[in-house]
Amino acid sequence: MDTLLAQARAWAGDDPDPATKVELLELIAAAEGGDQAVLDDLADRFSGTLQFGTAGLRGAIGAGPMRMNRAVVIRAAAGLSRFLRERLDSAPLVVIGYDARHGSAQFAQDTADVVAAAGGRALLMPQAWPTPVLAFAVRHLDADAGVMVTASHNPPQDNGYKVYLGGRVVTDAGRGAQIVPPFDVEIAEAIEAVGAVAGVPRDPEVAAASGGSQERLGQQILDDYITRALRVAPDGSATDLTIVLTPLHGVGGALAARVLREAGFADVTLVAEQAEPDPEFPTVAFPNPEEPGALDLAYATAERVGADLIIANDPDADRCSIAIPEAGGWRQLSGDEVGALLGERIASASAGTGATLACSIVSSRLLSAIAAAHGLEFSATLTGFKWIARVPGLDFGYEEALGYCVDPGGVRDKDGITTALLLAVHAAQLRSIGRSLADALDDIARAYGVHVTGQLSVRVEDLSVISDAMARLREVPPTTLAGSAVVRAVDLSAGSEELPATDGLLYETEDRSRAIVRPSGTEPKLKCYLEVIEPIDPRADATELAEVRAEAAERLARLRSDIAAAAGV
Repeated sequence: MDTLLAQARAWAGDDPDPATKVELLELIAAAEGGDQAVLDDLADRFSGTLQFGTAGLRGAIGAGPMRMNRAVVIRAAAGLSRFLRERLDSAPLVVIGYDARHGSAQFAQDTADVVAAAGGRALLMPQAWPTPVLAFAVRHLDADAGVMVTASHNPPQDNGYKVYLGGRVVTDAGRGAQIVPPFDVEIAEAIEAVGAVAGVPRDPEVAAASGGSQERLGQQILDDYITRALRVAPDGSATDLTIVLTPLHGVGGALAARVLREAGFADVTLVAEQAEPDPEFPTVAFPNPEEPGALDLAYATAERVGADLIIANDPDADRCSIAIPEAGGWRQLSGDEVGALLGERIASASAGTGATLACSIVSSRLLSAIAAAHGLEFSATLTGFKWIARVPGLDFGYEEALGYCVDPGGVRDKDGITTALLLAVHAAQLRSIGRSLADALDDIARAYGVHVTGQLSVRVEDLSVISDAMARLREVPPTTLAGSAVVRAVDLSAGSEELPATDGLLYETEDRSRAIVRPSGTEPKLKCYLEVIEPIDPRADATELAEVRAEAAERLARLRSDIAAAAGV
């Protein structure tokens, strides 16, 4: 206890933020008074250091080295600056963006101060804007690095710090994408070498002396992003569609609405209760379009205005979800269904060009079949757009967690704004010929077979539940799943020529069912990604298609139950 309290006092003495300094001193006083719960909290805050990895930094906001706070961010910015200086022979250019979460604007300003003080040129976004705008700016401005302060769709108490590399640092297909190894390790080592935050210069006088500079970007960068985004909508596209749009209290509402309207979609209604940025996300349990209940207000708005399409972005607008009308209500499409719709559309336009379609290994195998049918290349990557975005020759990439890259030349990352526009165009064009997105999905099923995907997602309080489940599967792997023999079992932690090593397990059965089990990279969850494939006659009518889908859904339910039993969750 004495050692812990000494660590906490030392941290408080070095804390640049008066608010977290007071927070920590109050915790120290309570711990000294015998409050065991507070002592346990302090022990957790000082159990290590928030680790910088391929997702950058992400954690709960608060005082201490295991939380997101100004001290941790300033040190990370100093480490990033050191990494860039070691790689470049002149001042690095770093563009910095932020969302509307608690602390985001301050963390971004701190980053700009540190970059400038270290001799770099810092370009700071003028206000809270979506992540895709920052990702666009890295390529558009030929920046050596980009920093986005966001925790995406995490709970309100979290924040994060994403790093992109480009310019003179990464010049291949991954220019402007998020970091991957070994960059994460090298930046982490540079952060470790920084030492105490008090020793990190960040004031304007130091910046001037070092030759660094800082400037706040204007609206032009947003206008340039919009000009580029509108390129995904062909001239003369049909736009007769009534759209309901929700940013889920995030920063994408105004931008998504503007892009849609400038493309010709005049009838766009924002969900009023969720239209403005609010870091508390008051109307949803989790600010994630995938979560149950997240679209309830959008459904109510859609019923009121007679909408044809619902579009939802997550809080930093790099993800996109849609819902379409069906008998008696609304049907939210899965990430894989949207990936198939976009993949088929883009592949049809790119046939014979030698372009590449890509998705993460946990996404549906349907995109591979689409690519093959159109004579295109296909690549399966590890989970995360840091991998998908750096596939050479990429024309379209997606991951089942609602992330889509429809304009790799503009944004080398998932982009919920351009995706929303392309989906609206697709829906409007189909409507103009008397068809719908549901009809398009039926056509895809008849052409490639019925692919049904789903998840078993287990949120935990105790992270040992996840490690125990992975250990159990490795020790006693399943031999059958959903009544079919397992014919292929792969421990992805071993790596291969196609994929770097990752903590995951893959099982394929004789009847082509598949299960992939892995810990989430951003949340305390064990995730099991499931897929079954049922063949179908290409001439099948609607009744036969419904019957095959029902059979596939039944197989998927058995697969979910069996993998849960095998993992002990």
